[in-house]
Amino acid sequence: MTARTEELVHPKQEPTFLPLTVGVARSAATEQADHARREPAGEVWRRAEEADSAAAGCWAALLGGCDSAERKSLPARLRALAEATTGYVGQRWWLGHGSALRRRVAEAQLRINDAVREGDGAEFAEAFVGYDQAIATAVVSVQSRLESPTP
Repeated sequence: MTARTEELVHPKQEPTFLPLTVGVARSAATEQADHARREPAGEVWRRAEEADSAAAGCWAALLGGCDSAERKSLPARLRALAEATTGYVGQRWWLGHGSALRRRVAEAQLRINDAVREGDGAEFAEAFVGYDQAIATAVVSVQSRLESPTP
């Protein structure tokens, strides 16, 4: 199969459940002047895309009322994204100034996991909005701290 044919069969989709996170992580990974920050940002980006893909598969399974590999793997994907975010923003900040965002991420993760277990698509979608906003805000905070003259 040629690359063009592959693209037609499996078109690149924009992020569905984590559009803010994928966007800010992509920007941080590709536009970061500080090379030491670029690699952790790239890890957040990779993890965000993996989590978004798992969420899309999970959503389809929820709508179809069936089980899927994504339903089983989503909690681990979300944990991996949260861990990558911790690595990017720094554990000290995440536990200190970023603790409100860390709590929002943890609460949204629990809501998402509960929604998956209960098969509640509406709760799933709503919880992802909060999760996406909290992770994206944390990622953006790094750039704000780097640009600010005060820590």
